[in-house]
Amino acid sequence: METKNHTNLKEFILWGLTDDPKLQIMFFAAGLLIYIVTLTGNLIIIILIKIDQHLHIPMYFLLSNLSCTEICYITTTMPKMLWDLLSETKSISFTGCFLQMYFFLTTAATEGALLSVMAYDRYAAICQPLRYTLLMSQPLCQCLVTCSWAIGNLNAITNTAFVFSLNFCSSNIIVHFFCDIPPLLRLSCSDISLAKLVTFIISGSIMVTTVSFIVLSYFFIVSAVLKIQTTQGKIKTFSTCASHLTVVSLFYSTAIFTYMRPSSGHSVEQDCLISLMYTVLTPLLNPLIYSFRNKEMQAAFLNVLGKK
Repeated sequence: METKNHTNLKEFILWGLTDDPKLQIMFFAAGLLIYIVTLTGNLIIIILIKIDQHLHIPMYFLLSNLSCTEICYITTTMPKMLWDLLSETKSISFTGCFLQMYFFLTTAATEGALLSVMAYDRYAAICQPLRYTLLMSQPLCQCLVTCSWAIGNLNAITNTAFVFSLNFCSSNIIVHFFCDIPPLLRLSCSDISLAKLVTFIISGSIMVTTVSFIVLSYFFIVSAVLKIQTTQGKIKTFSTCASHLTVVSLFYSTAIFTYMRPSSGHSVEQDCLISLMYTVLTPLLNPLIYSFRNKEMQAAFLNVLGKK
């Protein structure tokens, strides 16, 4: 087979989730349902926060931005995956693959940064209630959201540039359902040590920084909660953080497992399963467990429906 590299390669072939026609139909139906539910749920959150004056506070401003990020996040991979499940060619252009990886890495890192900002918001609300409006002023919230997107873009442009500077020889088949770093590194015939090092340093630094920020915020939150005299008070205070912790745990555990584990531990099946979890389940769970369990969100939803 003729050797190909990034200068003349015009397209990649995405292997997908399965080559079984029956399973493809099942995956398509399930994926389409998840995509519709995810878009609907996150759009409802954005609309409710926009129209309900009671939700015009920092916590919900950050939540609406998280929902917007989730929509962008799942849209970078899901439509193409659904199309490939019904298509015979499953091809993606070189430029399309580049852009898919760029936007996926941007939204993924942005979401991680936003989750750390939301942890800081909970710290300010619980540990510094009298200074909350000062610590979470509107200009500061806007600045933190902007910085989150800047971090996402830095992560994406650096990693994508290094990965696509590699040579891709002999085969153009990506054994995955979207253009991600691990499968493309496996496909390359270049020395990938520098690209792996850059990925580890950039992505690892962002993960360590954001996770450390979350852990530090919750350290102070737990310390404050333990000082509350009544058990009911402790449960009520910490319950405001439960949904956030659930989303954080799912997002970071899958991301760390995928990008930070040794290359010798990678298998195609594991990569696809883990990638499916953090590309599909995390955006789906945001409206289901983070917002609709929130009493203020429920009240806003009922008010829109005209129920008092």
